[in-house]
Amino acid sequence: MDLQRHAELAVDELHTLQDVIRWSVSRMSEAGIYYGHGTDNPWDEALLLVTHALHLPWNLANEWRNAQLTRVERQAAIDLILTRIEQRVPAPYLTGVAWFCNLPFLVDERVLIPRSPIGQMIDQGFATWWQGHISQGQPEPRRILDLCTGSGCIGIAMAKKFPQAEVELLDLSFEALEVADENIQRHQLEDRVMALQSDLFAAASGKYDLIVSNPPYVDADDMSCLPEEYHHEPELALAAGDDGLDLVHIMLKEARQYLTDDGLLVVEVGNSWPALAAAYPQLPFVWPEFEHGGHGVFVLQARDLDLLN
Repeated sequence: MDLQRHAELAVDELHTLQDVIRWSVSRMSEAGIYYGHGTDNPWDEALLLVTHALHLPWNLANEWRNAQLTRVERQAAIDLILTRIEQRVPAPYLTGVAWFCNLPFLVDERVLIPRSPIGQMIDQGFATWWQGHISQGQPEPRRILDLCTGSGCIGIAMAKKFPQAEVELLDLSFEALEVADENIQRHQLEDRVMALQSDLFAAASGKYDLIVSNPPYVDADDMSCLPEEYHHEPELALAAGDDGLDLVHIMLKEARQYLTDDGLLVVEVGNSWPALAAAYPQLPFVWPEFEHGGHGVFVLQARDLDLLN
């Protein structure tokens, strides 16, 4: 039976919220769609999309699962699931919202969907690497740069974590910065967070205690075999040459002049980390392990970058 016929029968025959969620799980599993933009399984994906279509919170109480749906509601939920399956649009682009560090961010196809493991470091306040600064009387970074900011999620989450810090968000894409500005306003941080168009460090102002970046880092081989869902995201924010390190090479060359002497550089390079480590054997990269998944993020002290001179 084709998907359209399945959908017509579902609208006619299903009744409850749980019915529609179960149907959605079956159809998405059958279609073999890719998960990884906020959920990692069909049950969570179906719950997210169906509740969004019904204007309900995704974490609604279990007793609501048996609530009867009107035909119009069933149609709305199933139409959204069909779009997810047939067009392979990632769920956050369909809902317009992605969660990062337990904060909601507006997203659309102008920006990557937030998913960086750097969020786990932000939740911890970069504690493992900031302890020395605490002992020197600086309990948190005062100036922070989020380079290649996209939606602004990393920089805004850091501003929330460090309420005394000034944060700059830099990105080459004017379209991405429009989204970042919307998120700054959504989180009411206009007094401490500024988004600027910049080719890497070109618009950077002064020195920063903390520079964090989730730049494009997908190499040519990985770009050629990405699941279809990733092709809805801006290629400018993904592709970075044959080894995935086109921008990171420039960052390492220039970052020292923008860091305070005790500053930290934190950059995500994903699967390109072996190529990076091989290219800079003199640098003492620290590669954190992440409790909730993720890899390929390095930490360097400002003084480590002096080894490149």
